[in-house]
Formats: sequence, structure tokens, C-alpha cells
Amino acid sequence: MLQAVRNAFVLPDLRRKLLFTFLILVVYRLAAHVPVPGIDPEALRRVFESNQLLGFLDLLSGGAMSSFSVMAMGVYPYITASIIMQLLIPIIPSLEELANEGEAGRNKINQYTHLLTVPLALLQGFGQATLLQRQGVISNFGLAPATLLPTLATLSTLTAGTVFAIWLGELISEQGIGNGISLIIFGGIVARIPQNVGGLWLRSPWVLMFFALVTVITVAVIVIVQEGQRRIPVQYGKRVLAMRGRRLRVAGGQSTHIPLRVNSAGMIPLIFAQSILIFPGVVASYFRFAQNEWVKRIANGIYGAFNTTSNVYWILYFLMVIGFTYFYTDVIFRQQNLAENLRRQGGFIPGIRPGKRTADYLNGVLQRITLVGAVFLGAVAILPWLVKGVIGDPQGSMGTMLITSTGLLIVVGVVLDTMKQLEAQLLMRHYEGFIK
Repeated sequence: MLQAVRNAFVLPDLRRKLLFTFLILVVYRLAAHVPVPGIDPEALRRVFESNQLLGFLDLLSGGAMSSFSVMAMGVYPYITASIIMQLLIPIIPSLEELANEGEAGRNKINQYTHLLTVPLALLQGFGQATLLQRQGVISNFGLAPATLLPTLATLSTLTAGTVFAIWLGELISEQGIGNGISLIIFGGIVARIPQNVGGLWLRSPWVLMFFALVTVITVAVIVIVQEGQRRIPVQYGKRVLAMRGRRLRVAGGQSTHIPLRVNSAGMIPLIFAQSILIFPGVVASYFRFAQNEWVKRIANGIYGAFNTTSNVYWILYFLMVIGFTYFYTDVIFRQQNLAENLRRQGGFIPGIRPGKRTADYLNGVLQRITLVGAVFLGAVAILPWLVKGVIGDPQGSMGTMLITSTGLLIVVGVVLDTMKQLEAQLLMRHYEGFIK
């Protein structure tokens, strides 16, 4: 691997791509430290210690939310817009037609995704700023006439930061190495590792060694499952293309396979499940100090149940991750329409009739292997809860680990994707790649 890294830096074009990627990540990290005016840092720190929603958003913003910088929302609105568009494609016929039109259709859908990102960024920015304003973190924010202009300035700044982050990510995708949006999030997660290591070292060196071991084992399992696939054999029938004299020109007849991944959903189920589970607790937090005793009691009950210190939260988290894994995998599989594409290209699975029988067979195989991926994602999601007793932390917060469970999936996925792209570039130039 070290030789492959050296080869990557020896080649001028690859070296330029790698240095360009690194430069863009540095620019993003510098921008992530430019705070929005009017922030109370001490109050912001206290809020992050008690609010799990902000901690989750901080992960997806690449660490910019904890300082409420101009990059506070990161690329999360774009991720939300992308997920919404993926779910709408099989529902809206016009979008489904665009998805089947090749590169031009995908570009059009990408344009719609960018347009949808702007209102989502404004809405999310307003929600985050309102939450912080109620906690005394930010001043001069609200819809009153006296605070309207500062409010518009704050929302414009946050939305512009999101657009700038997306632009930086797309620059990496076009001129660098790897998926730019994923690398933006990756950079923020990795940048927080030294701080987490220092916090665990202060608790105990043995605690740090234990969590380092857990992290290494988890990464190894993630790599195995992420790369795991079931290969379905496919045979293409022979076709007569032309006749040359007395000889027929025949094409086709080759064998190949369809790789069905064990984990086709990636980290999306964790984002879905965590977003939904956090929402009841956040709403209930606004009514915990209500004047009505009945409302106050219900709000405290909901807040306690949907909190990371509650066992109910983690059990529901596990079950919802499994459910969303099946749901999202099914959505993606239906969009691919593998059975119909095989029929059109003259391919078939040996022993399975083309058409509906093939679709039913592929769906059955996918459902079985998705069970492994779903349970795996659920186990990774509740990993902080499973190991919280080892360090004697009754809070069981997600911040006790070197990298959160969602962060580990992102980091491993981004590293694997980037390594594969580098490997492809090296193999094109007859160098040995990273992956043997």
C-alpha cells in the first residue's frame, strides 16, 4: 500500500488531484471556524452538552455546528434534498422518465436537487437559529420588526455557507479524487478525532485503549460487510448479427453476474431513524416547564423515553434502522429495474424464466441478504449503548467513542470509495493499486 501511495504522488496528474482535494478540504475547515455574529460561545457549549439533535447535526456539518459558523448546516440540506428526490422518483412519473433518459435526465434531476436545497437550507437554518435563540445562544433573531433584518442576514449567511460547501464538494468530484460531498463530511469527522482522543485519555489510558480496539474491530467488520455481495449468475443468449458468405456472425453467449450488495442502503437508514427518534424529544423539550402539570408530566415522560440515556431509545433505534434498511433498499432496487433490463438485453438467470419470475427471484435473494446488512447496521447504530457500561458512563452519550457509529460508516465508506478511485487511476497507468 505504501508503494501504491508513492506511485500516486509520483504521477503528476494524480498528484495534482490529491493536492487539489486536500486544498479544498483545508478551505472548508477554515471556513468552518468563521462564526455567525452574535453568538455566546459558553451558552453554545452548554446547549451542545444537553441537546442530542445538535450533536447529530454537528456530525453531518463536519463539526461546524458546534461553533455555529457560517458552515453550520454543512451539506445536510443537500443530503436531505437528495434523499427526497430519490424517494419521489418512483412516485412521480415525470421524474421516473427523467431518471431513464441517461446522463441528460440525471443532470436535470441534479438541478432539481440543487433548487430544492435552497428552501430546505432556509427552513433548517431558521429552525436551528430559533432553537439557539431560545437557549440564549444567539441574539437579535426573530420575526419581530426590530429583529427582521438581522434574521434575514443570519439566514442568508447560513444558506450561502451551505451552497458554498456544496460547490466545494462538487469541485472535488470534478477535479479531485473521491466523492466531494462525502469528503466534506469525512474531513469534519476526522478533524474531531484528536479532541476525542484527548478526552478519553484524561478519563483513563485504559479507556482510550479499549475504545481504540473497539473502533479497529468495528472498522474491520464494516469493511467486510460493506464489500460483501451475492453474485447472481447471468447468461446472455447468442444472437445472429449477419451472414458472411456461408458463415454466420454470432454475438453474445457470454456469462456474467449481478452483484447484490449485503448493505445497499449505506448510512441512510441511520440518518432516517435518528432524525425521527430525535424529533419527539426535541418537541417535548419545549413543554417540559409548562404551567399545566398534566402537559408538563407528559412532556417529561416523552423527553425521558426519547433520550440517549433511555434504553427505550436504543431499542427503538435498532428496530427502526432495520425497518428503514429494508425500505430504502427496496426503493433503490425498484429504481434499477434489473429484471426488465436483463430481458431487454437478452440476458437471463439460469433456471429462472425472464420477466416476473426473475424479478421475484432477485427480490427474494435481496430480502434475505438485506437481513444481514440490516442487523449489522442496527448493531453499529447501538454500539455506544452496548459498550457504555465498560467505562462507567451512565449517560452513555455518543461522544464517548473515538468516532460515532454513523461517523464510522461515513469514514469507512469514503475511504473505500476513494481507494477504489485511486486504484482505477493507477491500474489505467499499469501501477499496482491499493486493493489486491
